[in-house]
Amino acid sequence: MKNQIVLLTLLFLGTLSAQTKSVKVSPPLSEGSAEEMGMSTERLASIDAMFKNALAECQIPGAVALIARNGKVIFHNAYGMSNNSSKEEMKKDAIFRIASQTKAITSTAVMILWEEGKFRLDDPISKYIPEFSEAQILDTFNESDSTYTTKAAEKQITIRHLITHTSGLGYGVIDGDERFKKLYAKAGITDLFTTENITIEESVKKLAKLPLHHNPGEKFTYSEGLDVLGYFVEVVSGMPFDKFLKTRIFDPLRMNDTWFYLPNDKHKRLVTVQEKKGELWTKYPTTFYDTDYPIKGAKRFFSGGAGLSSTAKDYATFLQMYLNMGELNGTRLLSRTTVQSIMGNQIGDIWGAGPKHYGLAFSVLNDHGQDIGGEGSSGTFDWGGYFNTQYFADPKEQIIGILMKQTQGNTGDETAWKFRQMVFAAIDN
Repeated sequence: MKNQIVLLTLLFLGTLSAQTKSVKVSPPLSEGSAEEMGMSTERLASIDAMFKNALAECQIPGAVALIARNGKVIFHNAYGMSNNSSKEEMKKDAIFRIASQTKAITSTAVMILWEEGKFRLDDPISKYIPEFSEAQILDTFNESDSTYTTKAAEKQITIRHLITHTSGLGYGVIDGDERFKKLYAKAGITDLFTTENITIEESVKKLAKLPLHHNPGEKFTYSEGLDVLGYFVEVVSGMPFDKFLKTRIFDPLRMNDTWFYLPNDKHKRLVTVQEKKGELWTKYPTTFYDTDYPIKGAKRFFSGGAGLSSTAKDYATFLQMYLNMGELNGTRLLSRTTVQSIMGNQIGDIWGAGPKHYGLAFSVLNDHGQDIGGEGSSGTFDWGGYFNTQYFADPKEQIIGILMKQTQGNTGDETAWKFRQMVFAAIDN
């Protein structure tokens, strides 16, 4: 009984914190006129024609595209089929597996707790997850049996390293280094998604025993760091990760269609992952994961790096909160000063003199990237997901672009770069 009271108290306090009122009141996303928002209706019609042409050329089986400007949705269309085999038409409220788009949401959860003074970004993660106390780097590897030796890392993994993919952790089955694919498989690490009966805590604690690619902070290696941080949120907040996201982010923003595992009444809206076989689109088979993970299985693995499913409108709402510098509809999730830090360069010159830097949640376009053209203004932030989803948001132009698809394999799809390029070409003021 005592434990139940403690849990209810924590949930109640979490809900209170999520409802922090702001003196600034930006309205929730609503529909608006393209012309009134300074967008060319003729050029938006060209984007519509581009998607229809991609369908006709069998580049994509279906898609949902959304464009918002100044807090108004001025383009929100559905194309093709959500399941070609059963002839189910795509709808604007279709639910998509957003995979790595989960990362920005997890990062936001981390920064909400950071604002509450729960930790410092440069704290070692071992302070909160002791299994990470002995950071080791892979030294030698035996291809025949996957045995290996290690050497001590020069420094410990910090929370900042995990959130910026500079920790040295790998990504198992999608890792670019075959040695780490074998190491993670042998250790039983759960990568990305699963229907199996395992928790993120169990997987993270296995991960903590494995060697790193390199010294923390030395390089950018795309990794399961955000899964580690999902469990970290549980440790620091005292709440299950899915409950934290719901009470602290999704409910305040009214993101009612964003879940790790969908309620029964939302199952039919989940888009099928499809692959191209000749000129036909068919359901992608079960490989190292079952694509039906959001609606079946044990439903216990809350992957902070890849586990969520959502709609175009819900994710646009999340991005609008960032364009509003941390606030939406009078509710403040993050301070303006925190958002500024999130958008800042957190990895130094690791990416060199390229068009982007990496912050605490997003890839961010710099002046060089702006001048290349077609990507947005300097400060535009973006990312994408494993099943062919993408987003970008331009703070200067106050534009959001969301493109949701669910495909695997090479299909000749050119809609991603065309959509982004054509959205910015449609600005008419």
